[in-house]
Amino acid sequence: MPSFRAKPFLKWAGGKRQLLKQIHLHLPDELLQGKIKRYIEPFLGGGAVFLDLIQSHSIEEVYLFDINQELILAYKTIQREPTQLINFLTKLKDEYYSKSDEGRKDYFYAIRETYNKQRHIIDPYSFSENWIGRTAYMIFLNKTCYNGLYRVNSSGGFNVPFGRYKKPKIVDAENLLAVSKLLTDVEIYAGEYQYCEIFVNNNSFVYFDPPYRPISTTSSFTSYSKDKFSEQNQIELAEFFSRLNRKTDAKLMLSNSDPKNVDPTDTFFETHYSTHNIDKVFATRMINSKAAGRGKITELLITNYSRENDDKK
Repeated sequence: MPSFRAKPFLKWAGGKRQLLKQIHLHLPDELLQGKIKRYIEPFLGGGAVFLDLIQSHSIEEVYLFDINQELILAYKTIQREPTQLINFLTKLKDEYYSKSDEGRKDYFYAIRETYNKQRHIIDPYSFSENWIGRTAYMIFLNKTCYNGLYRVNSSGGFNVPFGRYKKPKIVDAENLLAVSKLLTDVEIYAGEYQYCEIFVNNNSFVYFDPPYRPISTTSSFTSYSKDKFSEQNQIELAEFFSRLNRKTDAKLMLSNSDPKNVDPTDTFFETHYSTHNIDKVFATRMINSKAAGRGKITELLITNYSRENDDKK
């Protein structure tokens, strides 16, 4: 195993880096044995699980999807032009570091304004040189905004305020090059999760990491995407999960919130995933708007398979 491992290039709400070890304990035996060669992720986000699996297992085919066009544009730019992106980011970093605290704040808001104006003239479906600057601005804003959030207003404009970090790591050239290399032969698509269905075969492992079902009225789980993921959307996803299970022998895993953290009587997942395995894992999350609400809570891993070790328990 190489000493350097690529990691997500963006901080993304609901990221799975802290859960990777627990997710590994629930991976299908066929993946661990090298029998599964195709990996599909319909809600890509920060890509922590994809990056971890592609560096740990003998996966030959990868299909990644996300409904966020800006995010997919960034992945495709890193896939195609990592060196140009690094050069652009380096210029942003040098300009940012050369300024006073107040100058950095002004610079941040100037970049944010440019980024928001650009979205009306950027074609997200046809690669151009403009994608490089667009991706650089996205990464810059992610590294320098408050808490590394990605949040947009009702008109689609990025609206997270300045973060005031002393020395944010705006350019991580080694990681960007490593991510680019891992994306070399990967198929990346902007679209809803249902688009993945045509690629799911009997030799697939599909990992779903949707916007989480809120566990409280102030839950941070609701801010994962500008596209609201309603209770009905959660039900439709459960039906999609079950349909894939019926029509293929693919191994399926899905992450979601555990409503029993706040309501022990909530049986949403037991009802809608009644024929599947539901396990709990531990995460540190914000479960309400106050800092006191941060702590260890349980989340769910739902699978359509059992593992050999599980059968021996």
